Amino acid sequence: MSHTPRPRFGIMTAPSQVDYHDVLRVWREADMIPEIEHAWLFDHLMPIGGDPGGPTYEGWTLLSALAAHTRRLRLGVLVTSNRFRPPAMLAKIATTVDIVSGGRLDFGIGVGSRPSHPLARREYEAHGLPFHDPAHAVGSLAEACTVIRRLWTEEEPFDFHGTYHHLTGAFGNPKPVQRPHPPILIGGRSSATLRVAAEHADLWNIPGGNIDDAVRRSALLDRYCTEIGRDPASVTRSIHLPVSYDRTGITRDAIGDAIGAGFRHIVLGLPAPYPADVARWVTDELISTSAQGDRAVAATYAGGC
Repeated sequence: MSHTPRPRFGIMTAPSQVDYHDVLRVWREADMIPEIEHAWLFDHLMPIGGDPGGPTYEGWTLLSALAAHTRRLRLGVLVTSNRFRPPAMLAKIATTVDIVSGGRLDFGIGVGSRPSHPLARREYEAHGLPFHDPAHAVGSLAEACTVIRRLWTEEEPFDFHGTYHHLTGAFGNPKPVQRPHPPILIGGRSSATLRVAAEHADLWNIPGGNIDDAVRRSALLDRYCTEIGRDPASVTRSIHLPVSYDRTGITRDAIGDAIGAGFRHIVLGLPAPYPADVARWVTDELISTSAQGDRAVAATYAGGC
């Protein structure tokens, strides 16, 4: 019987409508709890929820600070908007964070933004950034993944002349701590993005909420991997699930459904404001209970072999 990897749980703290010290408190607490294995920020430049004039921190700058204040957690941005930064610059930023963290970076990236969200477009105009159509955005993402990986791994300068990105004499020094490079997590649900994930991702993440849709998208990723000769099992399935502090049972059920559907990388989104000792609460009320249930299911299958 093949071995099924155990679920790996993490948290996500959106760096918006909160204070830096609130996020730092939660991450420091989580860093002391082995059951919480990874922690994430998001990548927006303005609020997409709550007070539209409220504070929002730049994700990669904050991630570097949190990397310096933690010792164990794997960490990343869920997910970096490929629309915000040129890929060579992003590769340099990510390398710096991997070094600061001692090799704990999981590199999350996606197309960026959600065109249907009423506040998703304003941050581009407010920061002088172009907002291209979906076909351009996905094509740019595929090229960016290629450029970033090459900058992390190649020892000699290279030129790159794609449809969306052009570099001359590109070279990355220093290299990331992790070799050959930090794990690449690609987030998204569109068919076009899943094709990019099949080629480039070590992990694939989808926002939770509709587990049936997540299962269908995971099956589509399997198909795309098979078409290019890649083992679908080589792409870890990750899901982001919002946490309810008041309706714990709903969150537990969502975790159980996700694990049962084959998602072994679980990101629990913590709403702000964060209660005192929230990381311990998440561990005791959600992670430990879900892990016990997963072990019970595994024991049942083992008994039937």
